[in-house]
Amino acid sequence: MGSGDETIDTALDTRFMARALTLAARGLWSTAPNPRVGCVLVRERSIVGEGWHERAGEAHAEIVALRIAGEAARGATAYVTLEPCSHHGRTPPCADALVNAGVARVVAAMQDPNPLVAGRGLARLRAAGIATECGLLEADARELNIGFVSRMTRGTPWVRLKTASTLDGVTALSNGVSQWITGAAARRDGHRWRARACAVLSGIGTVIEDDPSLTVREVDTPRQPLRIVVDARLQLTPQARLFADIGRSPVLVACTSDDTPKAQVLRDAGAELLVLPNELGKVDLPALFEVLGKRGLNEVHVESGHKLNGSLLRERCVDELLMYLAPSVLGQGMGLFNLGPFDTLGQRIDLDVRDLRAVGRDWRLLARIRQG
Repeated sequence: MGSGDETIDTALDTRFMARALTLAARGLWSTAPNPRVGCVLVRERSIVGEGWHERAGEAHAEIVALRIAGEAARGATAYVTLEPCSHHGRTPPCADALVNAGVARVVAAMQDPNPLVAGRGLARLRAAGIATECGLLEADARELNIGFVSRMTRGTPWVRLKTASTLDGVTALSNGVSQWITGAAARRDGHRWRARACAVLSGIGTVIEDDPSLTVREVDTPRQPLRIVVDARLQLTPQARLFADIGRSPVLVACTSDDTPKAQVLRDAGAELLVLPNELGKVDLPALFEVLGKRGLNEVHVESGHKLNGSLLRERCVDELLMYLAPSVLGQGMGLFNLGPFDTLGQRIDLDVRDLRAVGRDWRLLARIRQG
C-alpha cells in the first residue's frame, strides 16, 4: 500500500478502537473483578458486530460481538481494548473463539497484565495464522482499567482518595460541621466515582462524626461497593447507618484485635472483622490493601478525615487524589491531611495534575502521587 492508504487505515483503526473503548466504558460500574473490555468486529470498513463485557461470569466482549456478527465475522478485523484471554476462567478462552470464527486480524489496545494471559492470547492467534497488532490507544485502555492493572501488577488495588474543601483547604468548621462545603453537582459527581470503585473506605472518626452510609445514592448503579471502616479499637456500633444497608452492601471492619465482646456484637450485626495490627498498635494499612487485592478488588475509593488521610499518604497507600474545591475560604477549621511538620521542602508529597474542570460552581482536581 502507498503512504496515503496507510494513513487512511491508521485513521480507521483508531476510529474503531475508540468505539471499542466507548463500549468498554459501559461496564465501568459492573465488571469487577474483571476488566472493562469492548470489542468491535469490522468487515469491509463496516461494523458487523460489537459488544462489551457487562459483569463477571457473563460473556466477554469478543463473544458478544461474535454472536452478533455470525458468519460476517469470517475475514473480519477484531478491535479489542484488551488482549483476548487464552485461559479457562469462568468462561472459555476468547482467543479460541476468534480463531474458530475465522477472523483475519486482531488489533488489541494493550496486552493483558494478568499473568495467566500476558501475551499468550496474541501468541495463540498468531499461531493460528491471524495477523495481530497491539498498542493502539494503549494509554486510554490502561486508564479505563487502571485498577485491574494495579491489582495484576502490584497485587493491590488502585487507591483514590476523595476530598472536599474550600480553596484554603478547610474541610469542616472547628466544630465539625461540613455539610455542605461543595455543591450538589460536586456531590453527585463524587457518587459516580464511588460507583466505579469496588469498595468505599473510611475511618472510625468520620463514621462517628458524620454517621455516613457510604453507599452510592446520587446515581443509578447495578451494584453497591463494599464498605470498609478502619477502626483499630472497635468503636463502631450496630446502630451506625452503615448497618441499615448491610443486605445490599457488606461492611468490613479493619481492626487490631477481635478478642473482645464488642467483636461478636459487630459480627452479629453483619460485619466482617479483619484483624491487622502493626507494631504501633494501629491497623496495618499496607497489609489491608494487600488483602483487598487478594480478594479481587480493583479500585478503592477513600472518603475519610484528615487523620486517616494523612496516615494513608505517609504510608504510601494512595495513588490518586480526587479533590473538590469550593470557591470560598473559611480561614480556620479542619484541614485535609494530618501530615508533618516537615523540616524541608524535600519531604513534601509531589503530585502530577491529570485533570482540572468545573463541576457546577466547584472545581474538581484529579492528581496522581508522583512516585520516587
